[in-house]
Amino acid sequence: MSLVGKKAPLFKAPAVVNGEEIVDDFSLDQYLGKKDVIFFFYPKDFTFVCPTEILAFQDKLKEFEKRNVAVVGCSTDTENSHLAWLSTPKNKGGIQSVTYPLVADVSKTIAVNFGVLAGHYDYNEEGFMVFEGKPIAYRGTFLIDKAGVVRHQVVNDLPLGRSIDEALRIVEALQHHEKYGEVCPANWEEGKEAMSATRDGVAEYLSKH
Repeated sequence: MSLVGKKAPLFKAPAVVNGEEIVDDFSLDQYLGKKDVIFFFYPKDFTFVCPTEILAFQDKLKEFEKRNVAVVGCSTDTENSHLAWLSTPKNKGGIQSVTYPLVADVSKTIAVNFGVLAGHYDYNEEGFMVFEGKPIAYRGTFLIDKAGVVRHQVVNDLPLGRSIDEALRIVEALQHHEKYGEVCPANWEEGKEAMSATRDGVAEYLSKH
């Protein structure tokens, strides 16, 4: 399921903000009209690949904020699990020092609505409801613009860590397009030449490259 070009699903859920405060009704609505959002899912607290991603987003947080982008993480753990992990030093496997919000999707409805839950409910031959797969989120990353529309999404399987540099690059590409009206070709990076979305524009760009 692709959400690109569609409004991001709405939700209100508990979250930990500033690495220490639990709020009960966190929502991405607070950013509408104000900021673009990188909203990312990770499988589980107190695991192995996940802290490398979460801390890598924190390392790049100033770069996102410089571009007026909010970073928000989400997993199917509880807000209390988030808080415990955020209170655990990095040398003990924790993510202490992370300041951006982590949402608690305990009901798994946010992951379902964003199409990243790594399984589904079904009935077995005996008629009992069972969960097929894993009741955690894939590594989904969504770029949501100021109007609340999803402009980019990528979903990795559980063992595959994502590229935070690529998330930043796609933010830069969107903001370049919005500012200049140009489109961004393959492997475009901030500071490189883009092109006009016309046949002449494409021909000129290709002739140079």
